[in-house]
Amino acid sequence: MVVNKGFTAKRAPNQRLPPGQYETQDFPVLSLGPTPHVQKESWSLEIKGLAKPNKWNWKEFTSFPINEIKTDIHCVTRWSKFDTKWKGISMDYIMKKSQVSPKATHVIAHSSDGYTTNIPIKDLTGGKAWVAVEYEGQDIPADHGGPARLFVPHLYFWKSAKWLNALEFVEGDKPGFWETRGYHNYGDPWKEQRFSFD
Repeated sequence: MVVNKGFTAKRAPNQRLPPGQYETQDFPVLSLGPTPHVQKESWSLEIKGLAKPNKWNWKEFTSFPINEIKTDIHCVTRWSKFDTKWKGISMDYIMKKSQVSPKATHVIAHSSDGYTTNIPIKDLTGGKAWVAVEYEGQDIPADHGGPARLFVPHLYFWKSAKWLNALEFVEGDKPGFWETRGYHNYGDPWKEQRFSFD
């Protein structure tokens, strides 16, 4: 085989790694501020907005059907982690139980530290999103959003709000914390939608 000077063999791209990302074996911790330490005994999830108002405590919420999820996750800071294992209650189930109005187009996820993020309802249904209550067979650590976090793995991970305490169903979009500070309003890793100008 003759190889011309300057020839570089092309490697097949990793089909699981979005552009601009690198794979990590770690699980980096990135948070807006100090880590809230919410106990299961005091945790609740409130449903509000264009839905049947409700508030479930930990025991009530974890009595709902729990799904096992194995999937990759991608952070806007460019790391990706493959084959993460979670357990959670599907947003399909939560929305059905909450009798969400057909007028609702988006969800505003609220966290116990005041953080918010916005997600179109179409990105939470059809088996695409959960409220996670377990990671790798254990309780979700506080620094990763435990005891419960929103889990929307097909979007950048800032959309998977940590320390989730409320889901607000709204008509029309309402950008959240990072979205009003220059992050992309949607956040698709495969389109590198990191910032508002992407």
